[in-house]
Amino acid sequence: MKQYSYEKAPDSLSAVFGALADPTRRAILARLADGDASVGEIAAPFRVSQPAISRHLKVLERAGLISRRRRATARLSHLEAEPLREATAWLARYRERWDERFDRLDTLLASLQQPGAGGAGSAGADPGGQGGTDHGNDADHR
Repeated sequence: MKQYSYEKAPDSLSAVFGALADPTRRAILARLADGDASVGEIAAPFRVSQPAISRHLKVLERAGLISRRRRATARLSHLEAEPLREATAWLARYRERWDERFDRLDTLLASLQQPGAGGAGSAGADPGGQGGTDHGNDADHR
């Protein structure tokens, strides 16, 4: 059996998912996908204060999702793709597993719907109201 460990200190993946949990921060990342921006440019479309946006930027920066640099008097935020790639790769492992399971379920359901699949395929369909019991020729019960 595999052993799984839990670390009390937040790892980078936890920080990324924690940062992505907030819709405002996801919107900020979407904006930064179009290019670097100052706090004022990022804050413009939101109904929150600039200090609130700055706090969101700090969370994104701690998670490694953005980097910040100064250009003259402006402090620009830049989207960092690597943490998103790591999160996507982590999710992809589970997607593959679930895709395999759904494929197996589809195969099972298809086999149950085949004629002569033995009573299990007709469990949901009981048009004669006979409780799923096979009473021979259906014409006798119409």
